[in-house]
Parts: sequence; structure tokens; C-alpha cells
Amino acid sequence: MNKTYSLKPSEVKRQWLLIDASELTLGRISTVAANLLLGKTKPSFTSHIDGGDYVVIVNAAKIKVTGNKLLAKKYYRHSQYPGGLHERTLGEQLQLDPSKVLIHSIKGMLPANKLLDDRLKRLKVYADENHNHSAQQPTKIDLKKGNA
Repeated sequence: MNKTYSLKPSEVKRQWLLIDASELTLGRISTVAANLLLGKTKPSFTSHIDGGDYVVIVNAAKIKVTGNKLLAKKYYRHSQYPGGLHERTLGEQLQLDPSKVLIHSIKGMLPANKLLDDRLKRLKVYADENHNHSAQQPTKIDLKKGNA
């Protein structure tokens, strides 16, 4: 009889992975990063154990979007006062802080449970190509070839 394998928290092995955001569109990069943070690319995937990898995304300022999203997509926030609704377009948010665009997109693709905060702590997003994780020797993922 074969039994289903269930990963234990002590058996989790994490890798450091590097994604260049200038290669593909916002949605493609976000789905790949979300799957890597969840650990769905590993054969030992267990849904209730946080077995994902560290993901470093560089060149967030060079992110590509299709269609009219730079003007049509809106980000909302509220000050909790009457009339305190503020909105920004995607283009404005990319000029102010491009890393927040990717973090917001990836957070929306992760399940909203008690593991969400720990998964987001393993996501590192940088606006340019410089990052301070070279000591971890992250493995670059080539998304154009589809080996993620």
C-alpha cells in the first residue's frame, strides 16, 4: 500500500530564487512568484505547511503591462475620515513606488490564511537591479523559457 507523503515543518528546505521583472508582464511574474512562495513547484507540496522558497524580484520599475492598465487600473486607500477616499492609477503608483505594485499583486494571489504573513516576509522586491541578497546566491529563473 502506498501512502501519501506529508511534509513536516522540520523537513522544509528553502532556496533563494531571483526573478527579473523586466522580462514579462505584471500578471505572469506575479503568478510565478506566488507559486514559488507557496511551494507548489516542489514535489513535496503540502497545503498546510509553509514550504515555499525565498523570492527576490529585481527591476520592478521596468514592469510591463498590457492594454490601457497604466491609466485605467486604480489603487484605492481610505483615511477613515469622511470623504477620505484617495485613488491612484497604476502609472502614478509605478512612479512613486514600483515595488508596492508587485507586492500588492502577489499578495492578492496568495491564500488569505495564517501563513500569509510569513510567505510575504520571504518576498523581496527591488526597483532596480541592485539587491543585497548576493550572499545567499539566488538562482536566476528564466521566465521566457518557462522553467519556473
